[in-house]
Amino acid sequence: MLTDLHVHLRRDDVGATAEEHFTPANVERYTTVAAERGIGALGVSEHMHRFVQALDVWDHPFWRENAVDDLDEYCEFVRDRTPLALGIEADFVPGREDRTATFLESRDFDYVLGSVHFLGAQAVDMGGDWDVWRAGADPDRVWRRYFETLAEAARSGLFDVLAHPDLVKMWGPQRPQPSGDLRRFYDLAMEAIADSDVAIEVSTAGLRKPVGEIYPAVGFLEMCLEAGRPVTLSSDAHAPDQLAYRYEEAVEMVMEAGVEEVAVFEGRRRRMEPLG
Repeated sequence: MLTDLHVHLRRDDVGATAEEHFTPANVERYTTVAAERGIGALGVSEHMHRFVQALDVWDHPFWRENAVDDLDEYCEFVRDRTPLALGIEADFVPGREDRTATFLESRDFDYVLGSVHFLGAQAVDMGGDWDVWRAGADPDRVWRRYFETLAEAARSGLFDVLAHPDLVKMWGPQRPQPSGDLRRFYDLAMEAIADSDVAIEVSTAGLRKPVGEIYPAVGFLEMCLEAGRPVTLSSDAHAPDQLAYRYEEAVEMVMEAGVEEVAVFEGRRRRMEPLG
């Protein structure tokens, strides 16, 4: 089986609306591509910050600008009018674990992707006002904070999957990079990942970003596998043509690392299916 659980029905811009994208016709575009590309488990996981209810978790200005949709209408649409598994991409916000749990547990998601996009009020993957790199940040300090926060996310028990787990590398040469063996940063998260029950997302989205690499790096993936963690395959698609993007490279990568099964989810319960 091939999976693509990290899929967004709406474009990744402020002007995209639920009315435009949460339609049976748009879903059909995705399911058609999924069938063509051999995806056996397809799910939608819209960003938490798109929903008004998320402001009960964190009232960040970026969230306030984007929180325009109703969470229950999204869940009802996916459940009643699509064949897709129902997921959500939820940010890990330190100190807001209880509020995040309330947000997630009040709906019947099939799975929850956990992402670290923000370090404090600043974002690791967003240019402009919230860019963590704007003030000439030290790359070693940023990477250390990122992986320490990823460890907290894994330890929280809030998530079924850690999405794009080395997202901090997204900018590649466009932002400062730490030197030397990056495993010293991966190690900061690995004990928590090993002690958790979370799956690790292998995402081809990084191939569309300045870094030009799959998330996570091979070294990080190997450490997660040694820790006994299962994997999922995802593309982080925001348009139908991005679905299962360059999956042949991801499949080759995980098979060379010894992966034979991928994780799929239903009702927050994980099961393993043969990769293929």
